[in-house]
Amino acid sequence: MKKSIQYGFTLVELMITVAIIGVLAAFAIPALMDYIGRSQVSEAVSLLAAGKSPMGEYFADKGYWPSTASDVMGNTAGKYTASISIIDTLGQGLTLQATMKSANINANVTNGTVLFGTDDAGKHWTCTTGGSQPISSRFLPGACR
Repeated sequence: MKKSIQYGFTLVELMITVAIIGVLAAFAIPALMDYIGRSQVSEAVSLLAAGKSPMGEYFADKGYWPSTASDVMGNTAGKYTASISIIDTLGQGLTLQATMKSANINANVTNGTVLFGTDDAGKHWTCTTGGSQPISSRFLPGACR
């Protein structure tokens, strides 16, 4: 009597494995895209936060806000951030806006805007969504929600 030795997997076993991997990927890919969008927006928030001290010092020294963000800030653009601009100056208040790039970034944050503002001459700053094309709050870092 001859014994039959089976090597490898059957077609059914392989199909089940592929189906399981497909289901897992269906849940993982959207979560990964959200994570990528949040990391790209965090660059804009980081650039905005870097302007807090220079902007506050400028106002304390001169008594008014600069006309453009690049007058005071070193970096007003990044890999995912197209520009940082001043959109509002009212008395002791200032609002900076970071605009995301229009290409080669997550589609959910393309051309989106994040605001960074102060009402007390740069002593306290708040990070919010808003501006011309507000980014969904789910893409903002935890400190901005």
